[in-house]
Amino acid sequence: MVFDRRSGRDGTAMEGAIDALDFLDTRQFQIAVKRLADSLSYGTDHSPYLGSGIEYVQSRPYEPGDSVRSIDWRVTARTGRVFVKEYESPKRMPVYFLIDTSASMAVSSRERSKYATALLLAGGLALACLDRVSPVGVIGGGTRRIHVRPSLSKPQVLEWILRLRHFRYDEETLLSKRIAELTPSLTQRTLFIVLSDLHEPACLPALRRLAQLHDCAVLQLVDPAESELHGAGFLRAREAETGQEFWSHGRRAHLPGDAVARSLRGSGIDRLVLRTDGEHAHSLRAFFETRGLLGRMAR
Repeated sequence: MVFDRRSGRDGTAMEGAIDALDFLDTRQFQIAVKRLADSLSYGTDHSPYLGSGIEYVQSRPYEPGDSVRSIDWRVTARTGRVFVKEYESPKRMPVYFLIDTSASMAVSSRERSKYATALLLAGGLALACLDRVSPVGVIGGGTRRIHVRPSLSKPQVLEWILRLRHFRYDEETLLSKRIAELTPSLTQRTLFIVLSDLHEPACLPALRRLAQLHDCAVLQLVDPAESELHGAGFLRAREAETGQEFWSHGRRAHLPGDAVARSLRGSGIDRLVLRTDGEHAHSLRAFFETRGLLGRMAR
């Protein structure tokens, strides 16, 4: 059995070809994005997307009514009295969406690819952020140079999300390079939401360095075939971006999930794994609401 990750559904090679996502037409895509944004925003009066981007100011003695989640355990242990942390929340915290546009995102074993899922999620989250007056920017994590600076313009953000529906089957992952290029130009603390399958080994060290100065959250997209191919024996596969061929087995997981989780957790980066064949609104809502309640040292 030959499993060529660079092939189209009919098995024909599509290297270098430019194609467009056809899982939804433009109008249906916009409706799906707005529906996701409404689902994420429903019933919330504050922005859950600031997360640990709020700046620590000081610790003060505990007062009745303070949340136990805000307790400063280090100061409490040192003094023997209960202290809580106080934060200063910026009104407009910029949000950058780092979208992996590489070939490994575009190939799929299901009708909806990781790339299509990433664009849908990015669009819904972007509109939800704009509703909370957080400027939104877009960075492409592939060969194409895509850099949209943070803006409060919904039409501009939607326009770029729609343009990104055109993709290439031969695009290399350059997520780490794009992070290195962008970081020196940032003048204030920024929230980065990364949508990628994290197939590039160099992206993890780059994300750890980024998290030292900024708030980071990773939405890792996973195709069901990457965890297990039910009913398949030994097979020959080809990596979409490098062209490297290898032998594997259908019951073998092809992603080092535990190592990735430990690496990101150690740097204070929150990670949510999303399969392309699942529903995502509830998981996303719970994920970002949790980020709004927990401080960095509590994770």
